[in-house]
Amino acid sequence: MINRECGNYKRTYRADMALYPVPLQRYTIMAAVVTFYIIFPLLANEYALNLANLIGIACISAIGLNILTGYTGQISIGHAAFMMVGAYTAAILNSRYGVSFLLCLPAAGIMAAAVGSFFGIPSLRIKGLYLAISTLAAQFIIEWVINHWTWVSGGAFSSIYLSPPDLFGWIPATKDGEAILRYKYYIIFVLLAVAVVFALNLVRSRVGRAFIAIRDNDVSAEIIGINVFRYKITAFALSSFYAGVGGALYCFYYEVATYESFSLIISIDYLAMVIIGGLGSVLGAIYGAIFISLLPIVLDISGTWVGDAFFGGASTEILANVQVVTFGALIIFFLVVEPEGLNKLWRNIKDYFRVWPFSY
Repeated sequence: MINRECGNYKRTYRADMALYPVPLQRYTIMAAVVTFYIIFPLLANEYALNLANLIGIACISAIGLNILTGYTGQISIGHAAFMMVGAYTAAILNSRYGVSFLLCLPAAGIMAAAVGSFFGIPSLRIKGLYLAISTLAAQFIIEWVINHWTWVSGGAFSSIYLSPPDLFGWIPATKDGEAILRYKYYIIFVLLAVAVVFALNLVRSRVGRAFIAIRDNDVSAEIIGINVFRYKITAFALSSFYAGVGGALYCFYYEVATYESFSLIISIDYLAMVIIGGLGSVLGAIYGAIFISLLPIVLDISGTWVGDAFFGGASTEILANVQVVTFGALIIFFLVVEPEGLNKLWRNIKDYFRVWPFSY
């Protein structure tokens, strides 16, 4: 009886603080772990593994942005710039000083957190659109520094090549592309699991409650004793740490660091991920990352099919432009239908089936 969802039967603090108190939720998580960590990597081909790896990296970075924008209410349009800081930090340490992959990741996160905290200082005095412009300036400043500071990037339009990601010096000896992708898949998704668990526990902690109070009303939060400036800087640091780790993973995945991979459009994509997935939700950031990553592929496949079926493939360029318009239209349509994002839509579906077939 104590496991039923129809009442509050928690008898210990441990049960009250559990992330997944309902047995069905725990079984769902176990099924997801088996699916994504055992079944999928063994059955997927190279294309599916490559796509899953990129989605995993996007999920890590999107969770970081959601901590800042969704939970703390600080708009950022320079998230890709902090990913760039992490990527070049890892690239310099690995290529020039031979630092191991496992040490490059935290170093990249710490450096990105330091830079993000610096650009988060204006958040004490400005917010909303003005803060967004401030973070946009960070995107241009960091990009300019990396391109013109020769010691960092080797000069404009230069690339830094990295060694494959190693685990305590061990690297797979195989040359099979699918095996290498599977190896990188496990690294990325283990780190994603750590990022998700940390974020879920963070937002339930005292720090997370302070973030939410600042998001709802920073003046009221300051009146009740919350150090608004300290927590805003903490939010910028945590968000940038996630971004730095995501950027380092991205450059290790492709084994090359280039500034073109972290342009302004990437920052906008991440902002779209957290808005569409659901602001103030860790799982919403994951849903948004999956949605934004898969939507262009789905549109490309459907556009190619329509072109071949009705136009004989002669209007490929026109269909490419139509796909871009469709991409924006679908985002607008989705936000109109469910402004609180995919996470809210999923909760509505769960709530419906929880009481089905009864309306109450």
